[in-house]
Amino acid sequence: MLLTLLFAGLRGSEMRGLLWEDVDLKRGVLHVRRRADRFNTFGPPKSKAGIRDIPLPPTLLRELKAWRLACPNGPLGLVFPTTTGTVQGHANILHRFFWPLQVAAGITVQKDGKDEQGRATKVAAAKYGLHALRHAAAALWIEQGLNPKRIQTLMGHASIQQTMDRYGYLFEAREDEAAMLAGVEAGLLS
Repeated sequence: MLLTLLFAGLRGSEMRGLLWEDVDLKRGVLHVRRRADRFNTFGPPKSKAGIRDIPLPPTLLRELKAWRLACPNGPLGLVFPTTTGTVQGHANILHRFFWPLQVAAGITVQKDGKDEQGRATKVAAAKYGLHALRHAAAALWIEQGLNPKRIQTLMGHASIQQTMDRYGYLFEAREDEAAMLAGVEAGLLS
């Protein structure tokens, strides 16, 4: 689940509504065709642009093939079902998986809480929500040199303006880095 969110850039609702029929393990492509809303009801993606195909990197493809063999079967054919084969709740994913994973890894912020005796204290809490993995996917694609229009398509954004408003600073940083490296290489070659 974590790798799918990180390397495919899915919204949490799209991941929760992902069916095995949408994952082409032979061609290495994930087809986004639906989402599961907060009531765990299937519906179309957020916009028409949300219907898209995402190529799977080898690491994710390998993990999905292994997960296909271990995945709990259910009548819906979900890629990431509950143990009974139903749609995972967003809060359940956060509370039982994503937040504990971050706390265990030390990716935390300090928040007000209570100690064992019920006294007020600061406690470690997960730093990020699930959507942070979507942003990480976009950053990885930008780092790999994909152009803004391709990022827009992969993210399922309705407009290039949406993509640039959210990730424009990363494209600028990449351009600055490329210019700096070109300058260093030019200096080494002279």
